[in-house]
Amino acid sequence: MLCRRRFFISIFCLGAFVPIFAHADESSLVDALQNTYSACIGIDERLSDLKKMAGINTAITGVGTATATGATIVGIVRSSVDKELREILAKVDETDGATKNPSADDVFAVYDKIGGISSGRQKTLSDKSKSLGNWRTGLLGASTATNIAGAVIAGNNKIDGDLQNRIDECIKSVDSLKTVSAQARLDGLDVTEANKIANACGEWKYADLSVINNRGRGAMISSIVGATTGTVGTITSVAVNSDGVRAGDEQKEKNLNTASNVLAGGTAVASGVATVFNATQISAIKKIAKIAENCKKVLK
Repeated sequence: MLCRRRFFISIFCLGAFVPIFAHADESSLVDALQNTYSACIGIDERLSDLKKMAGINTAITGVGTATATGATIVGIVRSSVDKELREILAKVDETDGATKNPSADDVFAVYDKIGGISSGRQKTLSDKSKSLGNWRTGLLGASTATNIAGAVIAGNNKIDGDLQNRIDECIKSVDSLKTVSAQARLDGLDVTEANKIANACGEWKYADLSVINNRGRGAMISSIVGATTGTVGTITSVAVNSDGVRAGDEQKEKNLNTASNVLAGGTAVASGVATVFNATQISAIKKIAKIAENCKKVLK
């Protein structure tokens, strides 16, 4: 009788502890799920900000490309105007070479001799040349400004240390969740939700984050090059359009004008490359952000 009583007491005690053991396993699983939520939630918002800034920078460097291209075209047109102006003056020299320091009347008389060119043609071409030079200077200045802004944005638009740590913590929590859920499954607990979260958020482990920073770095370097060539081109354009240069050495003016056009073209190319890097960075961020979106969905 005593033995039977002891047997029932043992069974009662064992039955009392079984729920405690099961509850302990379930508690570990809940803790692991909560840790994963805390570590992984919010990453998608940070990536969304990166994508937004990459889009803004694409537009900014696109403007830089357009203005630098415009400056190049305007500079080429100016070169054509200057060439026509030099040809007119050369004909004046050929026709009236014997006249030293000809007066305005002398020049106009020569214009009539070489084909009835109106007396205001030289003035018109000279004013047009200067106006085109001012346009080139303004467009190059605008392109320089956009490239500077693009370089700053691209330099900051990256997976920084804080975001990298967040992603690393997410990966670590998912690994822990996998371990706990494996044991919980052996204990007979439902781990369906845990497996969904582990599968979705576990993709962070295989994500190549370096591509985002590499393309951002490429955009930054290209924008720096564009800003540099744009600055030098702007300074050169201002110089070649000054009265001192225009009234001085003709060859020097021609060389400076050519240099300004070349620098404008270089700025356009650099801005274009930066635009491509920014656009491809958007694509890379979208691909990585898909992991964050899928992870967020199963965490809700």
